[in-house]
Amino acid sequence: MRDIKNIEEFQSKIKRIIITEEQIKKEIEKVGKQISDSYDGRPFLLVSILKGSFVFLADLCRAITVPCEIGFMCAKSYYSGTVSTGKVEITMDLDRDISDYHVIIVEDIIDTGRTLKYVAELLKSRNPLSLKIVTLLDKPSRRVIDLKADISLFTIPDYFVIGYGLDCDEYYRNLPYIAEYDEMVE
Repeated sequence: MRDIKNIEEFQSKIKRIIITEEQIKKEIEKVGKQISDSYDGRPFLLVSILKGSFVFLADLCRAITVPCEIGFMCAKSYYSGTVSTGKVEITMDLDRDISDYHVIIVEDIIDTGRTLKYVAELLKSRNPLSLKIVTLLDKPSRRVIDLKADISLFTIPDYFVIGYGLDCDEYYRNLPYIAEYDEMVE
């Protein structure tokens, strides 16, 4: 992708907003309460899969009203462009033993499922007390792996989406909403 040189070019790639900032906030409040009610008094660790889920993690952990810890991993299968390569690479791993924690993987989007299945299997092999998956977005029409999140905030059609942490070549993470990326605009 070429470098975006001005705000008009940046905005021209936003085809339409599909999930508003208000809708996201409302769903995160519900999920934060659900997690708080489920884990009150039990040690749990929210594991963010970077980079895309950092915004979601920040808002979700603030919506949780009971003590929790956070950890970060970086796994990627998108190297450039809008299509997964299918090859998953862990580029940053957790910095702790998780065997004394209930682990909740916090993901931005489940698309093919390859990356998340790889991460979930890796974490399960480390013997957490339990393992759950919470995803902001679920795109089941693209799934090539049998994988389902324990909690999905939104199910979306087969759009390439940006905003609220999701990017295209590192741009658009700062949008406060989820938008469809217009691949046809040049």
